[in-house]
Amino acid sequence: MSDNTENPSSQNSVESSEETSTIEVDTTQVRKLNLNVPPSDLNKELGQSFINYAMSVIKDRALPDVRDGLKPVHRRALFDMKDLGVTHKSPTKKSARIVGDVIGRFHPHGDTAVYETIVRMAQWFSMRECLIFGQGNFGDIDGDGAAAMRYTEVKLTRIATETLLDDLDENIVDFEPNYDGSETIATVLPAKFPNLLVNGASGIAVGMATNIPTHNLTEVVNSCIAYLENPNITLDELMSMEGCIKGPDFPTGGTIVGTDGIREAYATGKGRCIIRSKSHVEYDKKGVAKAIIVDEIPYVVHKADIVRQIRDLLKDDKDVRKDGKKDKKIEGVKEVNDLSDKDNAVKIEIVLKGGAFPEAVLNNLYQKTSLQSSFPINMVALSKGKPKLLTLLNILDEFMEFRRNVVTRRTSYWLKNAKKDAHTQEGLLVAKANIQRVIDLITSSANSEEAKAKLIAEPWDGEMINTLIERTPEGINIALPLGIPADKGYVNGKYYLSVEQAESILRLQLSKLTHLAQDEIRDLYKKLLADIHDYLDILTNPERLKKEIREELIKVRETFGNARKTDFTYDMSKFNKADLIQRRDVIVTLSAQGFIKYQEVATYESQSRGGKGKLATKVKGEDYVTKVIVASTHDKLMCFTNKGRVFVRVVYDLPTYSHENRTSQGSLVQNIFNNLDAANGECITAMVPISEFNDDDYFFMATKKGLIKKTSLSAYKSFVSRLSLNGMKAVNLNDDDELIGVEVSSGDDDIFLFTSNGYCQHFCEFYKKKTDAAEDEIAEDNDETDSSQSDDSDDDSSIDRHSGSGVRPSGRGSGCIRGIKLRDDGEVVSLMVVPPKRVASQQCLIASSNGFGKRMELSSLSLRNRGGMGIVIMKNLERNGQVIGAVTADEKSDFMLITNQGQLIRSPMADISVSGRYAAGNILMRMYQGDSVVAMQAIPEDVVENAKQIAEARAREKEELKREEEIFNAGAAEAADSAVNNDANPGNSQE
Repeated sequence: MSDNTENPSSQNSVESSEETSTIEVDTTQVRKLNLNVPPSDLNKELGQSFINYAMSVIKDRALPDVRDGLKPVHRRALFDMKDLGVTHKSPTKKSARIVGDVIGRFHPHGDTAVYETIVRMAQWFSMRECLIFGQGNFGDIDGDGAAAMRYTEVKLTRIATETLLDDLDENIVDFEPNYDGSETIATVLPAKFPNLLVNGASGIAVGMATNIPTHNLTEVVNSCIAYLENPNITLDELMSMEGCIKGPDFPTGGTIVGTDGIREAYATGKGRCIIRSKSHVEYDKKGVAKAIIVDEIPYVVHKADIVRQIRDLLKDDKDVRKDGKKDKKIEGVKEVNDLSDKDNAVKIEIVLKGGAFPEAVLNNLYQKTSLQSSFPINMVALSKGKPKLLTLLNILDEFMEFRRNVVTRRTSYWLKNAKKDAHTQEGLLVAKANIQRVIDLITSSANSEEAKAKLIAEPWDGEMINTLIERTPEGINIALPLGIPADKGYVNGKYYLSVEQAESILRLQLSKLTHLAQDEIRDLYKKLLADIHDYLDILTNPERLKKEIREELIKVRETFGNARKTDFTYDMSKFNKADLIQRRDVIVTLSAQGFIKYQEVATYESQSRGGKGKLATKVKGEDYVTKVIVASTHDKLMCFTNKGRVFVRVVYDLPTYSHENRTSQGSLVQNIFNNLDAANGECITAMVPISEFNDDDYFFMATKKGLIKKTSLSAYKSFVSRLSLNGMKAVNLNDDDELIGVEVSSGDDDIFLFTSNGYCQHFCEFYKKKTDAAEDEIAEDNDETDSSQSDDSDDDSSIDRHSGSGVRPSGRGSGCIRGIKLRDDGEVVSLMVVPPKRVASQQCLIASSNGFGKRMELSSLSLRNRGGMGIVIMKNLERNGQVIGAVTADEKSDFMLITNQGQLIRSPMADISVSGRYAAGNILMRMYQGDSVVAMQAIPEDVVENAKQIAEARAREKEELKREEEIFNAGAAEAADSAVNNDANPGNSQE
């Protein structure tokens, strides 16, 4: 190998050493540079950087300004559109054009954020008062997005142009440079109404968020005026004032439930508002509710989500209950349809099943779907550049302070311009008064600068202008602008022109030298002086400033004010099903096969005695109505069965049908009560409506074998409070006996037991407890076999009320004692409980199966001891048929009879003459062949009167509808005749 041959390995090592030395040098330099950088704590640096970032997000993106209610991106978009001249009077421009301009000039961020901002300000369901008019697809209430910006067009609305962007001048609001310093933009818009309250705001910043609901413009302006008049007004005073803010007003309408959360939000800045959908019920021709139509939905809730939620609820649960049945998440709904179109932005049809109660269905839907939703209120906004949780009064105070500042700066700007114009007119008036000298000076000058200098130096005759000049008490010309030297103007009888006046004279056109032009200049000068006085009054008089602000607010209200869209209702926390249902008197009917329902009393109009009645309910096969009672919709209906058990149900929970659909059967009681043993012959034989449970009252019971029992109502209180669908034992019965009647007694009432073979036993229930408990027990044990208690004589003598044995109260599970000893094959068919004070004046109506009956005085039935065989009340049973019942009667009440074929008649008691105890009776109802009366019921006077009022109102409504139909038909006939005449005379038609 040659000596000069290079060794590759040695060469690589040299290069490596060179690189290493280079790196070492670079590292050394870096270390030397780091010596000049001051050390910093990493935690502090990160904290400060995060704070800077957070404040940037808070101020420049997420939170609105309390003064104009806008975030920076909203403000920049509106400002740009005004600057481009895209106002409400101009044609629309492509959204892409606006977005590009905003990004290029003021908002160096993505185009999506700017376009979404513009879209939201154009959506009617997002803004209470839209600030942008959009042409094209800007999304919908279903949550669908807007079309691409290249397809849509926009322009400002009138309210945005005239109330947010009016008077936009550098001297009225502050301006700041844009992001590259090439242009300036307003830091806040001179809003003439609190846009923060009217259109609300929502945003999420770093560590804080805001969610402010929309409000009604008219109410907000009225609240501003009230606060302007009385800055010390309290929140309660403000909310109670007519026309002021009562709560949010959402663009989608709906109903606000309760105001407690709203007041809390207004008082503290945080709270919540519950919003419920608005709906109405549609009925078919028979008056049956067939569908619920939802017309308005809560704010920020998508209509499609509501429809989907209801459809999900309609599906059966996959889990099966222990009894083998499937649970339904919601009852009474058949299907749901979205019928919304261009004319109805929201129209959700909820189709109901037969017999469904619309209010109950809505109540269920409110709890399980977004038909009712909660809107959290968190009123955070920028105040003086800092985020602040604001109360309602804080917002009003900040806005009114802002308006004072805007009006003051605007007035100062106008004053400055008015003084400048008035000063110019002064110079023109001086020049016109000395026009020949002015012309000579100008023509003798070499150029305009020399002419200007001569005009300024010349002392002019100022006598004419001196008569027009108005001065302050200190003698200063009120039209003298700031910056004009003191030696200019009228001084010592002469007038010295300023530079501005000389320049305006040089610009004067020859046409202005006429006498008419001089008058115009003088009139303009006087007007400017009046304006200056007005502006000075605004700036120096606080009351005048307040008046100016008030007038502007009133103008905004009169121009853009509108009615509320959102209503109010009571607090949801106090809401239950009973609150939705009106208290009214109804008739509850029960058939032999167990079909039960209720209808309004007015459904059955009164007829004359002896009629055949109308069909009250369609019976199935051999079914017929057996029980008819009058109750309130809110009563607890105690249903006693023939087996001695009791069930309870609120009346409004029973199936109901309209006036036109009164013949509907109803629902089977075994489908309403869980364990009613209808298969083994158990049926309801007594229905007692109870409004409230009084501890001093009793359930008085009677069986068909003549046995009786009474139990305190308090024994059933816990059972009723549970409203269980399962029954419980009310009385122990013998195998061959059945419970036929139950009434409420006071413990000292007169008892009447009516039998099928025409007898009645009248006795007092008052029970005097024996002094010896053992003696008391023996007396009760021997009760059924003690013949001394029976007085079967048919005379009319009575015993003392409290001399009899009475009826001892007993517990729920106890047995019965004898009430009447039956004759032959008779059975007890009716129980009547009458207070002793009413016996002397009370009458009763007795009815038989063949439609006969009689009205008689109860006082004619002598008072006997309990356990007797009774006295005769109706004879001639071969013609009359068996006695089916008896009810109390008076002159102003009505009675109802119902047959086994479903015929029902309602007649006034006054149509039946009062007869004696031995009378055979009169015809109450004429029977169809094979028909017979099976039940009767008395209708009290107050219920009759209420039913009459309802019937009269219904009749008036029918007459009005008939009259409108006749007018419509007459118009249609006239139009048809006119068409026929035109066809017959085509020449006239052409003429």
